[in-house]
Amino acid sequence: MKLTGAGRNALRAGVILLVFALVGTALLAYTHDHTEPVIEKSRQAEKLALINQVLPPALYDNDLLASQQTVPPNDRLGTRQPSALWIARRGGAFAGVVLEAVAPDGYSGDIALLIGIDAAGTVTGVRVTAHRETPGLGDYIDRAKSPWIDQFIGKSLLAPEARHWKVKKDGGAFDARAGATITPRAVVKAVHNALDYFARHRAALAAPAKESRP
Repeated sequence: MKLTGAGRNALRAGVILLVFALVGTALLAYTHDHTEPVIEKSRQAEKLALINQVLPPALYDNDLLASQQTVPPNDRLGTRQPSALWIARRGGAFAGVVLEAVAPDGYSGDIALLIGIDAAGTVTGVRVTAHRETPGLGDYIDRAKSPWIDQFIGKSLLAPEARHWKVKKDGGAFDARAGATITPRAVVKAVHNALDYFARHRAALAAPAKESRP
């Protein structure tokens, strides 16, 4: 079948479009292959920087990110979906853990937390990683807005004793801003519950790391 001038032009245009599509696809694949490792490295660095805010780097010498484990939904952690934890070791010995937890009873819903606990069961740091609390009222739990969250450092399951794991308005040991106590109540409860989770699972968390088979 002999093509007319218009047919030849259409065929030529189609071939050109096909070539451009193939070249574009190849360029996208090349760019992805060469930028994805950089992006992933940046993600890992950001994650480690956040973890180091709740667990001082001086406490561990293992590859903390590589120690990540998945935890099934757990009432003490307030989680309804699988969460993560990271096990810290120094010189091969158990040094602490970083837990993901949720305070499900915040004023505006879930408050996601990252909690560091050392081998002795003492809180080394807490950070709020996500929340929907009212700006200017309940958002002071965010370390970027206020140092309020730092008052958990050095606390443990028994210090203060259980009846004082409340905000001061309720007879407890923790400060809270007047008019915005629902949010800190939820965080105090969640941190205490996370310490309880740690106490219940400490033996398993502290068990020597299993060596991978060759």
